Amino acid sequence: MLVFRPGDPITIGAGDAGARLLLLGGATLGGPRYIWWNFVASSRERIDAAREEWRKAEWGKGLFDLPPDDRSEFIPAPSPTVLPIK
Repeated sequence: MLVFRPGDPITIGAGDAGARLLLLGGATLGGPRYIWWNFVASSRERIDAAREEWRKAEWGKGLFDLPPDDRSEFIPAPSPTVLPIK
């Protein structure tokens, strides 16, 4: 993930096979943000809650769901180091 400031020059290139690119934009969110693995939240407590929900692997019953034909291969989360986003 990259965060660009207004006015930053950006150059994008792709190889012979091409590339897919997803750009998201909007106003900066107020307050701190924390990142852990694939999760971003406004507090460490919310990250902890998401981590516990992921560990349970109860797809479709809590915060998370997976496509029905992709539930057999559970990917465990890494060790819990939560970092603030600067």
